Amino acid sequence: MHELSTIFKALSDETRLRIIKLLEQGELCVCDIVAALDMVQPKVSFHLNALKEAGLIIDRKQGRWIHYRLDTSDLFKRFLVLAVIEKAPLDAVQKDRKRLGVFLKIKDTKAKVVSLRDKRNCCGR
Repeated sequence: MHELSTIFKALSDETRLRIIKLLEQGELCVCDIVAALDMVQPKVSFHLNALKEAGLIIDRKQGRWIHYRLDTSDLFKRFLVLAVIEKAPLDAVQKDRKRLGVFLKIKDTKAKVVSLRDKRNCCGR
């Protein structure tokens, strides 16, 4: 009974629903979610932790970054998440997705610049 309560509490918050809707399109780094929601990192991490404790998302660490994605291993939770994604209106997260898109473009550009700089340094240029 406690597990069900934890799941439904996690799904009862608008910010967490926005995070689920963002993760619908795939794995995201914490910094991506922070940029998309336009919130401070500690607040986003709090909400991610609630979703993780409920078993709705899983994480993986890559270097110093943590990436999150929807956990599809449990059929009941998977159906709940799909229902949330289906019912959450797209216009409720359009601004989040727009901010995420802008952030990812900037992040990609910076990554390419750093990669080029690293190649010059390792080649002795």
